[in-house]
Amino acid sequence: MRSTESATSYVLSVFRIVVGFLFACHGAAKLFGLFGTDTVAVGVWPYWYAGVIELVGGILLILGLGTRIVALICSGEMAYAYFVVHQPRALWPMENGGELAALFSWSFLLIAVAGPGAWALDTWLHRSRRRTPTTAPIT
Repeated sequence: MRSTESATSYVLSVFRIVVGFLFACHGAAKLFGLFGTDTVAVGVWPYWYAGVIELVGGILLILGLGTRIVALICSGEMAYAYFVVHQPRALWPMENGGELAALFSWSFLLIAVAGPGAWALDTWLHRSRRRTPTTAPIT
């Protein structure tokens, strides 16, 4: 292993992929009625837009593409969901049903700060850009 590819980087990748998959499932449930749920009508604020962010954001996180900005957007969506939908019901997450929104929000914030890990398109693209010569060799 190279120093930049520690075990932490691989575990972070697995964490990002699992969280992204779970998030994409929530988006697919909202938009397509999968997993025994009802679909949200197109354009209904904020649920349809949340479904789009969840599906697209989850897929991009699985791939590790645009990871930091996507994770930050997803974290903000979940913070919005917690404070606008759940928190008015009661103070504590166990009382207001907001545990999942809080966990997703903090998980995405961790990914935004820590980065995508070793197994990500972002990492691969960054490496390939570093290896590409900036000028053609003189022959």
